[in-house]
Amino acid sequence: MEKTAANGGHGGVTLRAILIAFFLLALISPAGFYGELVYGASYMFAAGVPSMACIFLLFVLAGLNPIFPKFGWRPLSRKELLAIYGITLVGGPLMTHGILAWLIGHQITPRYVAHAIPEWQNAFMEYFPSWFSPTDPAAAENYFEGQSAVPWGHWGVPLLAWTSFMSAFFGCTLCAVILFRQLWITHERLSFPLAQVPLEMISEEKVAGRGGRLPVTSFFWIGFVVICGINVFNSLSLLWPAIPAIPLTGKTLMQWNNVGPRAGLGQIDLYLDPTMIAIAFLIPKELSFSCWFFWFLRVLMTVGAIAAGATPQTPDGWYSSGFPAPYYQGGGAVIALGLWALWTGRRYVAGSLRIAFGRGHGVADSKEPMAYRWAILGFVLCFVYMVYFCWVAGTRPLVGFIIIGLLVSYYVMWARLRADTGLGFLPFPLGIEELMLVPLGSKIFRPKEIINLIGLRWAYFPGFGESFEVVTGNALEAFKIADSARISSRRLLIAMVAGFVLSLGLGMYILLTGMYHYGFNYISTSSHGWLKNQMWIVGGRIYEMLENPAAFDLNGTIALAAGAVTAIGLGVLRLRFWWWPFHPFGYLAANCWGMQWYWMPLFVGWLWKSLTIRYGGLQLYRRLMPVAIGMIVGDMVGQGIRVALTLMVRKAV
Repeated sequence: MEKTAANGGHGGVTLRAILIAFFLLALISPAGFYGELVYGASYMFAAGVPSMACIFLLFVLAGLNPIFPKFGWRPLSRKELLAIYGITLVGGPLMTHGILAWLIGHQITPRYVAHAIPEWQNAFMEYFPSWFSPTDPAAAENYFEGQSAVPWGHWGVPLLAWTSFMSAFFGCTLCAVILFRQLWITHERLSFPLAQVPLEMISEEKVAGRGGRLPVTSFFWIGFVVICGINVFNSLSLLWPAIPAIPLTGKTLMQWNNVGPRAGLGQIDLYLDPTMIAIAFLIPKELSFSCWFFWFLRVLMTVGAIAAGATPQTPDGWYSSGFPAPYYQGGGAVIALGLWALWTGRRYVAGSLRIAFGRGHGVADSKEPMAYRWAILGFVLCFVYMVYFCWVAGTRPLVGFIIIGLLVSYYVMWARLRADTGLGFLPFPLGIEELMLVPLGSKIFRPKEIINLIGLRWAYFPGFGESFEVVTGNALEAFKIADSARISSRRLLIAMVAGFVLSLGLGMYILLTGMYHYGFNYISTSSHGWLKNQMWIVGGRIYEMLENPAAFDLNGTIALAAGAVTAIGLGVLRLRFWWWPFHPFGYLAANCWGMQWYWMPLFVGWLWKSLTIRYGGLQLYRRLMPVAIGMIVGDMVGQGIRVALTLMVRKAV
C-alpha cells in the first residue's frame, strides 16, 4: 500500500510519474509553438485559466490508464495522475505568446524598429542595455524575417540575463506562496474552484491495483459530451464549411453607437464561454452577481460621464484617468485587497517567522513543501538578485526595490484572488508603470529607469492567465491539489522546479530556432491577438515618456484612492452583514478589461445556480456540480482535439 505524504512516503510523486510529466513537458513546448504561435489553432495552448493542454493530457492519461495492464504496465494511481498534472501545470505555460514569445519579442523589437525611426536612436537607444537583446542589426532583423540560423553567439548574454531573471522571479513568488500556503489552504480554507476540476475529474478505482480513472457519473458526461461535441463540430465546420457551425462567441448583438451618451453602452457581443459559465456555477453567487452588477454600474457611469460632456467612448475603451476611470479604480482595489490580505494574515506571518528562526524550526514546518527558514532565505535572495538586475540595468536601488516589490505583490495577490474566486482569467487593471507614474509622474525617473520599467512590461502585462503570473497561480493550485489528494508536497515542489527549468531551457531553444526559421512576421500570432501591436509600441512608450514627461496625475490618484476605499468598504460590510450581496473581488473584476465579454457568461452561470438552489436546494446543486466540471473538461478537451487536428494537417482548424 502506498504511503501518504503525512507519514513520509512519496505520496504519488513517483519516479515514473516524474518521468511521464517531463516527457509531457517536452511535448508541450513544440506543440505549443506550432499549435499556438505558428498555426493559431489555440489562442492559449498551455497557459490560460484553466490550462487547456494540462487538462487535455490528464484526460488522455486517465482514459488510457485502464488499458495499461494489457501491456504489462501497472496503471497510474490517482495520486500519480494528479502529481503529473501539478508538474505540467507549472512548466507547461512557458511556451506561449504571453510568456516566452512576449519576453523575447519585447526585448528585440526596439532594436528592429529603431533603424527606421531615427528619433528613437537619438532619444533612448544609447541608454538601452546592450545585454537586453542582441545588438547586431542582422540578428534582430532575421528574428522577424526568418530563413536563417540562430546567431547563438549574439544571444548568449541576453538569454543568460533573462532566464536568470525569470528563474529568480519564479523562485521569489514560489517561496512567497509556500509561506502563505498553509494560511490560505488550511486556516482560511479558500475554495480553490479550479483545483476542483482535476480533483473531481480523476477518481480512484475501487478495485485494488486498477489505478485512477475518469468519473462514471452520468452528469459529468452530459456536460462533457455537449460542450466537447460543440467544439469538435465547430472545428469540422472550419475544415468543411458546408457543415454549419454552432456559434457560442464572436457574434455582434448590438453595434457601438459612437454618438452621444449611447456610446457609453459599448458594443454587445455574444460570448457564452462554456468554461466561464461553469466557473460562475461553482463560485459563490454573490461573487458572480457582483461581477455583472458592477459592470452594469460601470456602463451607467460611462453613459453619465458622456452626458456630462466627456468624449464618447466605450466602457472598455475608457483608459483615461477622468471619471469614471475604471482601470484606476481597479488598480486601487488591487492594492487595497492585497494590503487587506496581508493585514488579516499578519499573525500567521509572525508565527511563521517565529517557527523559521525559533526552536520549532524543522519540526512545526516539517509538512510544508519547504522549511520556512529556507523559504524566507530563498525569497530574500531571489528578491535581492532582481533588484541587483535592475541596478545593473541603470536603476537606482530604491526604484528597483519598488518595481520588484510591486511585481511580486501583484503576482502573489493574483494567486490569492484565483484561489479564493477562480477568476484567474482576469487581466491586471493597471500595469506597474501606471501605479508608479500616476502618483509620482515620470519626471523623477532617469532614462535608464524608464527603459528598465518598460523593459519589464512583459512581466506585468496583460494578465488574463496568459502571461507569467499564471505560473505562480498554478503553483499554488498544485499545492492545493497535493493537500487534498495527500500527495507529498516536498517531492512535488522538487519535481515542479525541475520541470520549470526543463521547460524554460527547451522553450527558449524551440522559440528562437522556430522564429529564425519561420520569421515572427510570417506566423499566425503576428496577425492575431495583441502580441505584435504591444511589441511595436514598446519603443514608442519609452520615447513618449522621455520626450513628454508626465506630471503628477491628480485625477488618477483620486481614482486609485476611490477604488481602494470602495474595495475595503465592500469587504468590511461583507464581514459585518451576512446578507450583504456585494463582493469586493466582484468590484475589482468589473473594473478590469474584458468584462465587456465576461459579464454574459458570468450572468448565465449566476442565473443557472440561483434557479438551481431556489427550486432544487443544495441537494440538486451538488448533483449538478459534475455537469459544470464536465463542461470545463469538455471545453478543454474539445480545444485539445482542435490543436491535434491542426498539427496533423499543418494548418489552422
